[in-house]
Amino acid sequence: MEQRVTKTFKVILTSLCFSASVSATTEADFDKYVQKLKSEAIAKGYEQSLVESAFATAKFKKKVIKADKTQPEIVETLETYLPKRVPDWKIKRARKLYKENKQLLDQIERDFGVQGRFIIALWGLESSFGRVQGGYPVISSLVTLAFDGRREALYKRQLWAALDILRDGHIGLDKFKGSWAGAMGQTQFMPTSFNSYAVDYNKDGRKDIWTTKEDAFASIANYLKSVGWNNNLTWGRQVKLPEGFSENYVLQRGTRNHSQWLEFFKNSERPLSDWQSLGIRRTDGTDLPNVNISAALVMPDDINGRMYLAYDNYKALMNWNRSYYFVTSVGYLSDRIGYPKI
Repeated sequence: MEQRVTKTFKVILTSLCFSASVSATTEADFDKYVQKLKSEAIAKGYEQSLVESAFATAKFKKKVIKADKTQPEIVETLETYLPKRVPDWKIKRARKLYKENKQLLDQIERDFGVQGRFIIALWGLESSFGRVQGGYPVISSLVTLAFDGRREALYKRQLWAALDILRDGHIGLDKFKGSWAGAMGQTQFMPTSFNSYAVDYNKDGRKDIWTTKEDAFASIANYLKSVGWNNNLTWGRQVKLPEGFSENYVLQRGTRNHSQWLEFFKNSERPLSDWQSLGIRRTDGTDLPNVNISAALVMPDDINGRMYLAYDNYKALMNWNRSYYFVTSVGYLSDRIGYPKI
């Protein structure tokens, strides 16, 4: 018995020593990688003081790697996803905040041409109306993900963009935090998106998507406007198919990237009058609107699940996040904000 206990203890001790050795090796390699990144940053023209201060905070984050590589095991459908993503409390909160911020939202709509209900919907779904922004240091997250190597080029681009944000004084290093993947603020922009779309709407000299609601709302609107938002349209509508409807009319699945998805969207797109002729109706069985609008037929799950006619603004939302479930949740929440009219 004593020999078995001793042997078991040795196995555990050996395992712990091995784990400690691997961890020490990883830490050493990470430190070397940080030095390499610092040299690259200097070569790109960043000031020595910025580089030293930013990378002094860079730590290897095991939780970031785990989050990046862990895939959800639960299989969702829209029937299970929407009630969790857009529960009643979130709809009530969204309608309340829309009413409270209507003057600001109306001004942003005039300036950018994006309806306020979509701004509030994205705000609510991305950061729970600014309350959940992530507590990971952005520099550490991006350096860790680049070091991991799976998508090094992607995360190095984000890292240089993050240095731009610090250099330009939009936020201090101590408050520069976001999700494990580096998404930041009330809008959950990645650093490159911040540099492309963030707006200093209150004119205080900083693009502050972390604490300034005016900047966060205008940045959402600027993003959507920049990717083709049409203020004269909504996002789409849920529809009912006739018996025996052919899947050949549905937008093709399995796209490699956003560009290919846009091609498939174009292949499915046709006027509402054509969809009406094919037997598609509103969910209550009534005719589709008699308006000159084109739409593609989108199938988030399968032919027996929910079906949607997607308008041009659907493409803008898919540019934000190429997920049928996410876009449907944005559209659904925006509809619940807008109707019944506040």
